[in-house]
Amino acid sequence: MNPTTSSCASATASAAPTCDAACVTTSAPCSAPSAAKAADNWPNTQATAPKGTTSAGMQRRYSGTAGRTEKCQIGVFAAYATTRAGALVDRELYPPKSWTDARERCGAAKIPDERGFATRPEPVRAMVLRALASPLPIAWMTEDAAYGQERRLRRMLEGATVGYVLAVPKSEPVPRLGRTDPLFSQAPDEAWERRSCADGAKGPRVHDWGDRPAPVIEDFDAERPAHHGWTLARRSIDRPEQTAYYLA
Repeated sequence: MNPTTSSCASATASAAPTCDAACVTTSAPCSAPSAAKAADNWPNTQATAPKGTTSAGMQRRYSGTAGRTEKCQIGVFAAYATTRAGALVDRELYPPKSWTDARERCGAAKIPDERGFATRPEPVRAMVLRALASPLPIAWMTEDAAYGQERRLRRMLEGATVGYVLAVPKSEPVPRLGRTDPLFSQAPDEAWERRSCADGAKGPRVHDWGDRPAPVIEDFDAERPAHHGWTLARRSIDRPEQTAYYLA
């Protein structure tokens, strides 16, 4: 699986029976939730700054959209993308604990009583499960590093036999290999392949890409898994020290 062959702006996948290259993406902080993002900026967490005193989940906290701490709401969005088009298909409000612990305040803002505090990966897992249970043909999924490092999410996708390309921090451990970044820091020049993952506003978005097979981890019943794992790296051409990492 190689994201550099993607022809859909946010991501693509192998052909599904009724839809070309269908994938679901729930990923990085962005200025607007859109399926038409380049492969290194898949949308997920969005902060909005509405006015008023009863806007659901409103609190002063860091906003990736604004790039600073301010009063805002945080939402998590899921987009469905094919080679033909993309659309938002799900969303979850992310209310802070100061809200979920104040039930009268939640009631005034029409937040249901059953909505309690949850860590940020939990609504993502819920949306992934809803997407997998829907009639949408889904070939694979993408996430940004905030969620790609969630091992339970990766295991859930593997258990559902759904492929993925998930961004991870450089410190993410790879079983039997250690941290992700040393796997590529000493790689020779011939280990990198220069490719474009998508077209941007100024033309093709070209980077150097490298990959390395991840070791097979046998299941508890000693059966070898049906999937194959890869560790991917995307290196800037002008600034080689800027490298992004993915598990696939």
